[in-house]
Amino acid sequence: MTTSTAFIEQLRQFLDASPTPYHAVDNMAVTLAKAGYQALALDSDWSSLAAGKYYLTCDGGAIIAFHLPPNYDLAKQGIHIVGAHTDSPCLKVKPNADIYQHGVLQLGVEVYGGMLLNPWFDRDLSIAGRVHYLDKKAQLQQRLIDFSRPIATIPSLAIHLDRQANDQRTVNPQQHMAPVLMQCEKDATCFNDVLLKILQGYDSDITQIVSYDLSFYDYQTAAIVGLTDDYISSARLDNLLSCYVGLQAILQSQSNQASLLVCYDHEEVGSVSPSGAQGPLLSSVLKRLCGNESDFYRMIEQSMCISVDNAHAIHPNYADKHDAYHGPMINAGPVIKLNANQRYASSSATAAYFSQLCASVQVPVQQFVMRNDMRCGSTIGPITAGELGIKTVDVGLPSWGMHSIREHAGTQDAWLLFKVLQQFYANED
Repeated sequence: MTTSTAFIEQLRQFLDASPTPYHAVDNMAVTLAKAGYQALALDSDWSSLAAGKYYLTCDGGAIIAFHLPPNYDLAKQGIHIVGAHTDSPCLKVKPNADIYQHGVLQLGVEVYGGMLLNPWFDRDLSIAGRVHYLDKKAQLQQRLIDFSRPIATIPSLAIHLDRQANDQRTVNPQQHMAPVLMQCEKDATCFNDVLLKILQGYDSDITQIVSYDLSFYDYQTAAIVGLTDDYISSARLDNLLSCYVGLQAILQSQSNQASLLVCYDHEEVGSVSPSGAQGPLLSSVLKRLCGNESDFYRMIEQSMCISVDNAHAIHPNYADKHDAYHGPMINAGPVIKLNANQRYASSSATAAYFSQLCASVQVPVQQFVMRNDMRCGSTIGPITAGELGIKTVDVGLPSWGMHSIREHAGTQDAWLLFKVLQQFYANED
């Protein structure tokens, strides 16, 4: 891959093929395997690995890929880490989901993460995720599923029935967010029956659905928009954009520096899970690679982590929501995110390191600081830095509409960040 145009086109394909974290991880694993990365299992003994390229997954929603160069010594060389997350705010289907009222079948949903609710109205929605089931031998199995067509919508209330809608309408997530699936009288059909028929179309060996983790998603595909193709518009740019850029950087980096990509799940809800940044996943992998505690802590001192998560670009209609001197612009390069209260992990030292890294590949760099009178968000950066004690910088690509069903970022920024991360993996400190 040599052009930004090809890079963005493959990004679009990745976004469309990854409606849930499980699909994103599956797609990344396939890509890594095709590139010669060897799959590892967390319950296998791989404490003394030969030099090479490896990957592993955790609970379907997190993935780690790493490269160990010939004659590697992690305690002396350290390891270069890029971190991102696979999950995005969405509507998850509840276990007892069927709601029959006024001649329609709706599904009860639970709000996952800090999502913007209003943009979900009047969209063509589909469902994807994973399903656990019993086969004819009564063995518990699981598989990914994607309806792959628009099957639901959440209709808005007409303005004729709420003349103040543009002034003060509020959305109650319990009352107003249940998607409509079909015209249906009570008990005429149920979602589990529909789901079972779909699964049996894949495999007649399936006899019973036991549980599922399913999410609604916007069926509209990713697109390049703008009069001069300046923007990419898609669901889940936060944070599959970073996952994709990190993946391409490690795949196309050639060096004698040990390197690792980690894409966690559950960042949008606090990261406290086996596959989240506050779980033991990364630390356990690194400790197993080092072999003993002393070498692990020696490695940490020689290592660096770049936490990559989207940043807030200055919005032309809401410029007053930004600090006047720290409003990143789209297509003006990656953003260093700073916060004196440690909501971001960047320090003056790690920010300087990233700035010099950008300069080495002629990539412009920007800075973001939240207004003092507004609450600052956070990332996996402070968690990773705190859990491991590793030097960390928080960066991201500027975007609009974060946590909306449709987000926007710059078509040039992804390519610029790719060049920086590729150089980061190549650097031999």
